[in-house]
Amino acid sequence: MNYLTKKHISRRKLLRGAGVSLALPLLESMLPAATVRAAELATPASRLACIYIPHGIVHANWVPATVGSNFEFSPTLKALEPFRNRITVVSGLDLPTAYDGPPSAGEHHNRSSRCWLTCVPPGKGPSPTSMDQLAADHIGQDTQLPSLELSLEGRTSISYRTPSNPLPMQVNPRVVFERLFGDGSTPQQRKVRRTQTATILDAVREEINSVQRTLPSGDRIRFEQYLTDVREVERRLTLESDTSSLELDLPERPAGVPDSFAEHAKIMFDLMALAWQAELTRVSTMMVANELSNRAFPETGVNDGFHNCSHHMDIAENMRRLSLLNAYHVSNTLAYFVERLQATPDGDGTLLDHSLVLYGSGMGNSQDHNHKAIPAVLAGGASGRVVGGQHVQVEAGTPISNLLVTMLDKVGVPVDAFGDSNGTVAI
Repeated sequence: MNYLTKKHISRRKLLRGAGVSLALPLLESMLPAATVRAAELATPASRLACIYIPHGIVHANWVPATVGSNFEFSPTLKALEPFRNRITVVSGLDLPTAYDGPPSAGEHHNRSSRCWLTCVPPGKGPSPTSMDQLAADHIGQDTQLPSLELSLEGRTSISYRTPSNPLPMQVNPRVVFERLFGDGSTPQQRKVRRTQTATILDAVREEINSVQRTLPSGDRIRFEQYLTDVREVERRLTLESDTSSLELDLPERPAGVPDSFAEHAKIMFDLMALAWQAELTRVSTMMVANELSNRAFPETGVNDGFHNCSHHMDIAENMRRLSLLNAYHVSNTLAYFVERLQATPDGDGTLLDHSLVLYGSGMGNSQDHNHKAIPAVLAGGASGRVVGGQHVQVEAGTPISNLLVTMLDKVGVPVDAFGDSNGTVAI
């Protein structure tokens, strides 16, 4: 192909029709004409995600036994081993600001999530805009959504614009889907569209066909895969919410929220990946569960509630059960998301290459409600700025804010300090 004469497609082009809009993924045809291979110029801006899991960990089963690049994945983190080169385990971090306040167990739980991305005690210090929102101010302002806040349970938030303004975390995948792909249609119009056979893609089919006719073969393949992903997410949402044929006295529940934790997690992470793929947003947060959540996960063989399991009394069998829950959550959230990102082409690499994802908690040993040696795992290459494939053990007393400062720098946010930070972390 002659890249000097090829037709250029706007990166912000939207396909519109019947009250919906569909953004396009990054295509070679969107790059400026050049005499060199276009893909060599296609290094997109990095994406950032922070995924929160409550109730701490069992350190013996979480922390790798050795540091450096030849570490062996621990039992809890085993599901991440296929992605070794893009995984960084950081152990030994503390969240000291979560100690500042009433000493009750409930308050320790609340501050675990409240301080995780602000690193400022509630009601004290400078205005604690959370780390994700600081990133949104710098790398999210030229996208449709500066940031995307998601949850698998709802109620609480880890994302703050100001001390008194936590951003709501959306739990319903159908609402998220319509926020990403809707275009100002009313609830009544959306309801009508759901009762018809037409899908989002049907509504913009004419424009899809028009764009496809202009694309080179490589872009056509990438575009069709993106459309397939959108179609599959919408299909799953339709299946989850279609109860019209059931003659049962069902309690009212939000349409689109699966009963299965694993399916709910997968569809929400699929939506996050689609939003990144189309650059509808570059910054996302996800709460896997609320602090004090006592949801049970019987599919793990553990029937007790999550919070109850976290108080293991240092009894080996109880710690084994909490470790099973820890591993289950890693497998069905972070590992699933990382696999999805790795499988999604993006510019000169994949979404995983151009992302930085933090998975962790504001609590270390849940039995003691402490905030020392809290878990932290990074995934992604941050567009070549994170080495990956290593276990980093920080010095005792290192605050997690040092890692957050480092992460902000890796995704291109200019900041010298954040919260109670006093340095950086070598990743």
